[in-house]
Amino acid sequence: MCGIVGYIGKKDAVSVGIECLKQLEYRGYDSAGAAFFDTRTGRMASAKAVGRVGALEEKLNTGGFSSVSPLGIFHTRWATHGGVTEANAHPHADCTDTVWVAHNGIIENYKALRETLESAGHRFRSATDTEVIPHLIEEEMKTLPLEDAVRAALRKLRGTYGLVILSKDKPDHLIAARNFSPLLIGIGKDEYIVASDASAVLKHTARVVYLDDGEIAVITPQEHRVYGAGSTPRAKEVHAIEWSPEQAQKGGYAHFMEKEIAEQPEAIENSIRGRLIPGEGRAKLGGLADVADMLRDAQRILIAACGTAYLAGRIGEYMLEEYAGIPAEVDMASEFRYRKPVFRTGDVLLAISQSGETADTLAAVREAKEKGVPTLGIVNVVGSTIARETDAGVYQHIGPEIGVASTKAFTSQAAIMALLTLLLGRQRDMSLVVGERIARELARIPDLMRTVLGQKSAVAAIAAKYNDYENFFFLGRKYNMPVALEGALKLKEISYVHAEGYGAGELKHGPIALVGPRFPSVCIVPQDSVYEKMLSNMEEIRARGGPIIAIATEGDTRVREIADDVITIPKTLEMLTPLLAAVPLQIFAYQFGVLRGLDVDKPRNLAKSVTVE
Repeated sequence: MCGIVGYIGKKDAVSVGIECLKQLEYRGYDSAGAAFFDTRTGRMASAKAVGRVGALEEKLNTGGFSSVSPLGIFHTRWATHGGVTEANAHPHADCTDTVWVAHNGIIENYKALRETLESAGHRFRSATDTEVIPHLIEEEMKTLPLEDAVRAALRKLRGTYGLVILSKDKPDHLIAARNFSPLLIGIGKDEYIVASDASAVLKHTARVVYLDDGEIAVITPQEHRVYGAGSTPRAKEVHAIEWSPEQAQKGGYAHFMEKEIAEQPEAIENSIRGRLIPGEGRAKLGGLADVADMLRDAQRILIAACGTAYLAGRIGEYMLEEYAGIPAEVDMASEFRYRKPVFRTGDVLLAISQSGETADTLAAVREAKEKGVPTLGIVNVVGSTIARETDAGVYQHIGPEIGVASTKAFTSQAAIMALLTLLLGRQRDMSLVVGERIARELARIPDLMRTVLGQKSAVAAIAAKYNDYENFFFLGRKYNMPVALEGALKLKEISYVHAEGYGAGELKHGPIALVGPRFPSVCIVPQDSVYEKMLSNMEEIRARGGPIIAIATEGDTRVREIADDVITIPKTLEMLTPLLAAVPLQIFAYQFGVLRGLDVDKPRNLAKSVTVE
């Protein structure tokens, strides 16, 4: 989950490294550090700071480290082992400050390794798991050259890692290694940039090579070589990043989250463009063309995802079963492997992940593949690990999502689930008329979203009204039960208040005990097949003095008689209401956090891409 940068080339490594690191700050922002070869002294130099990358930048500027190095490694941390201190900030060094390492991941056997190294005389300066790595390399370098010493050290590690490594004894070499933690090499003109995410290199190059698990890259200013277990370099495909540098900027918005909420109509248009054939009531998904026959024979769809992507999968479960007539089961990917899933002939696993690097979701993919189950992916990042390891898949094409709390990725994933439902449904018993209706309504969603976004000021006023409340329920049924969970998740992430999402039918089974004047309920109550039941739930809340904020269909007067505050969404097909209902909940959470003076783009304790279990 940490951000890693390594630079080697003709430019100033410090200035390039800091610039790239700022683009990765959403991956971790507890502390930051740098280590680089100082050509003035012929020695390694380093700096660390608690807090954001700006604090590190100030230290480096104060130290006069401009234009002193063509080689450096940089890191912004999301703490796992050890508290948030300068001593625990990366990069970490060996006893002699010769070998330096920046690391993303978790070394599971670090305690045993540390005890062995300490008994051999190594001195540790941090409480991190990472520090064992440079000491292991130091120990191996007593008999081996740097590259071989790195390989020998990595063989002793158990866990996950994305690593960039340098040594003052080889100031023209940068080494990168990956095991279950994303890492890529940006190929520029007379320079290479190693990073844990493509957004870091966008300003410098759109050409990248993605490392696979177990690979090591040895990089000099002139070339890069990638190795597997053997000593022969591997040929690696060079991918082109489809995002522009401008897409990774705020573009005049106060926050990335605000920008990404506003981008949702265009995001949905990009996700469905060229994939809908309304006149035939069909969806055409090019990424699934090679597995069309397999999908036609599929008997069950298993969906694995985490966080917001998991909730998009829950929406897809309803769609697939109601309209495609195919059984679907949704698992939290973090539990998938550990519950020993029972696979059957005809199963297909669908993994959903914005980054395509979510560790638990990737583990679910690998578990399914190990058992011979076909795998599909819905991801946003081209060339990501899940995109490469699944048998087929669908790209979201929504541009980078920088805000830690997912917004446009969620609605895009739900839209793609609708496309998949249309594809599978028309392969089965879905009629032309139903297919045409779904396709036509899905094409209208971007314009309907723009209508919802036009109520931003009204939603902001409601957020202001309730801004001193500390507890919320979010309630919905059927398609909008996952949206209720997502609304509660957004408010928790952004404002740190207590919010619980529930299926409204569960209210009487315990949770209603909490309802009272200081416990508002946000009720998602469009005019759909469970409308009357939602009204009954709202009456129960009202009878107990609980304030009600309703997300309702335009023109609904009955809801206004019960709710204290109402936000409206346009009428659409029941299965597509989640795409509209999610938007005001995102705006509500955003405004709530802003009014509390919080950094909504970088919520405390969170990181954008969860690349460790």
